Amino acid sequence: MRLILLDQPTEKRINFYPLALSRPIWDLRCGMTSLAEKLIDKVGATDVACFVPPYMADVVRGKVDWPVNDPATLGGDDLLIVAGRVRAAGLGIEPTGPSQIALDADGEPLVVRIAQADLEKLDTDSIEALLEAAKGSLPSAETEVQTWNYTWDLVLANPQQLTEDFAAAGRNGIEGTVEEPRAIRGSAGDVYVAPGALIHPMVVLDAAEGPIYIDEGAEIHPFSRIEGPCYIGRKTILLGAKCREGNSIGPVCRVGGEVEESIIHGYSNKYHDGFLGHAYVGEWVNLGAFTTNSDLKNDYSNVSVSLDGKRPIDTGSTKVGALIGDHTKTSIGTLFNTGAYVGAMALIAATGKPLPKFIPSFAWFIEGVVTKGFGKKKLFETAQTATGRRGCQWTEVDLAMWNEIFNMTKPARDEAVKRGRRMLAASKR
Repeated sequence: MRLILLDQPTEKRINFYPLALSRPIWDLRCGMTSLAEKLIDKVGATDVACFVPPYMADVVRGKVDWPVNDPATLGGDDLLIVAGRVRAAGLGIEPTGPSQIALDADGEPLVVRIAQADLEKLDTDSIEALLEAAKGSLPSAETEVQTWNYTWDLVLANPQQLTEDFAAAGRNGIEGTVEEPRAIRGSAGDVYVAPGALIHPMVVLDAAEGPIYIDEGAEIHPFSRIEGPCYIGRKTILLGAKCREGNSIGPVCRVGGEVEESIIHGYSNKYHDGFLGHAYVGEWVNLGAFTTNSDLKNDYSNVSVSLDGKRPIDTGSTKVGALIGDHTKTSIGTLFNTGAYVGAMALIAATGKPLPKFIPSFAWFIEGVVTKGFGKKKLFETAQTATGRRGCQWTEVDLAMWNEIFNMTKPARDEAVKRGRRMLAASKR
């Protein structure tokens, strides 16, 4: 059986922006691992391929060992095609068996199981042709398939997912170094310190309310407090951080201040004081000192998020912080509103008060308005510098993808720039 991870360029992709602008939905994180890793583990797949939006295909090829957007993977074996937004725990369909298809309410394929004998009768020239043929010929699955519908679903599910992932990993104990004096609250069986991890003196590991997993090469500096459930990724450094419950911090991050029930994808910096709560932060983000987001409204009503700068979406939760895209940078003292959408490659200067709830990608937010700033070239130069500082390369493939993202996000940005110009003109009257 071959597992095909599917991320088609449909309208529903915007529900996972700004994080999914630069990665497949199945590469998003929840708990200790990505959605792809969870799906692969769930079905026990050893043969994996994927289909992603064409503009990011070359970047994805550089990150995974599987075939990407290769029609040849659609033949020669039983197939299990799974959309990246399917919850592994709610897959609802066994990996092998008779052919069947599960669609969402809008007719988009969620899970398609195709036996090899049936596959030979279908059009496998492209993933689009195969799915269209499957919709017209395969019987519908009788079981319900559960999905992630928005990025904040991942954030809200993160604490429980961390607990489940820790149990599934089956590891506990100290294999790295925990220097004295040490302080572990709760059960030592709910703590795992991986080989190469270093815990300095005067660090509190509080596993009383959930497990703590500190991955290889991570370093926790004095006066940090980590409350479980929590995952600290490879080579990440905590600098006197108040790491509250429910955090997933990916690899090679630098984190200080207070963080609560948030996901930091990886390679991002929050060195200094400031609060990050119920947020999802992408890669290569730098949050300046005292950058803070609100995650609770004063009237305790549900938080809404705008993914396009126009239409607010009720999250159904009273606690949702900021969604921050890759390569965004903030100045000292930046204050993000409750349920803020901050696009990728944005440059933010503080205003002394909460910022607008929607800031488009590639925006230069200066003196309270969205501007074009010095343009994308300067942002790309900064991205090249930032990746180089962590031993990574900014390649022509990255440049091509981000140029396409720039074009994709142009309408919302242009509208915000025009609005900013009108505001500046009005202020000078």
